[in-house]
Amino acid sequence: MNNVIPVTKPFLPPIEEYMAQVQRAYNNEWLTNRGELVLELETKIQEYLGSKSKPIAMNNGTIPLQIAIKLLGGGGEIITTPFSYVATTSTIVWEGCTPVFVDIDPVYWTIDETKIEEAITEKTTCILATHVFGNPCNVEEIERIAKKHNLYVIYDAAHCFGVKYKGKSIFDWGDISTCSFHATKIFHTGEGGAAFVNNEELYEKVFYSHNFGHNGPTDFQGVGINGKMSELQAAMGLAVLPNMKSILLRRKDNFLRYEKNFKREFQIVKLREGTEWNYSYVQLVLESSEQVETLKIKCLEDGIMIRRYFFPSLNQLNYVDSQSCPIAEGLSKSIVTLPSYYDLSEVIQNRIIGIINE
Repeated sequence: MNNVIPVTKPFLPPIEEYMAQVQRAYNNEWLTNRGELVLELETKIQEYLGSKSKPIAMNNGTIPLQIAIKLLGGGGEIITTPFSYVATTSTIVWEGCTPVFVDIDPVYWTIDETKIEEAITEKTTCILATHVFGNPCNVEEIERIAKKHNLYVIYDAAHCFGVKYKGKSIFDWGDISTCSFHATKIFHTGEGGAAFVNNEELYEKVFYSHNFGHNGPTDFQGVGINGKMSELQAAMGLAVLPNMKSILLRRKDNFLRYEKNFKREFQIVKLREGTEWNYSYVQLVLESSEQVETLKIKCLEDGIMIRRYFFPSLNQLNYVDSQSCPIAEGLSKSIVTLPSYYDLSEVIQNRIIGIINE
């Protein structure tokens, strides 16, 4: 597999920069339970993003979603999108709630806010929407709907590190926003994630929920799980964060090179106006599922991986009630993700472009 060009791969900071952070953990003899490195990472992330929401660093990107749904879902119906990674839906089911799918906007690929209200029932507790590939939902309209119907809003913002919308961090929208720091994300801690909360009372609930419910060594504020990030994960984050400017520039270069050199106009994500994007993924919409499979085979013959992402449409999972979402279903069958990562060479990228053009 070493000779295969992957869809994406981690940015690895200089080893000496990572080991300098690891050495701090060794010196402190403190590897977990919210040590110095985790606390520093949370502060630096908030400063870097310019966010008013406080991040709580966690051990992966799914735990923040689980906690958000546990606290706000109330075992009810959660209106959500069928076009997202499986964790968005599986977490709803895992926490004993019922996903109610609303189809997506055909232009922006995010949940179609004009169809949300007709899906609301007396059992609805939350709206859980995904900023697809870092492209913001219509957050103003979702906020209006939520206030009108007294609903909570959770955003799956797994792809959104560094994204701003109308001049402010995308994490400042919703009651809770979650992000993934998985190894292949634009900012990563090897494995990890965070919940961003800008309400102090809710922040406290999320905080104790990710630490067994602890409120001091022997007092328990409520039920909780173990979602804590380790010092070794935080060490990676502290080594990656200073490199974000060059990481973002490389991803942008990759995206623009694809866009410029395709021989015909393939559909690529259309950003919502007012978005400062992070170029974290490159998606291409083809004409059919068959064309996708043909391209996958052609690329793999040349040692290049492309991925059907997101696929399948989540309303078609075998553990949810089937609900028709024709736009999401059609898009999931015809969309692919192209290789893009920090050290993707221009030579390799031109090979990929050549295969697609052919």
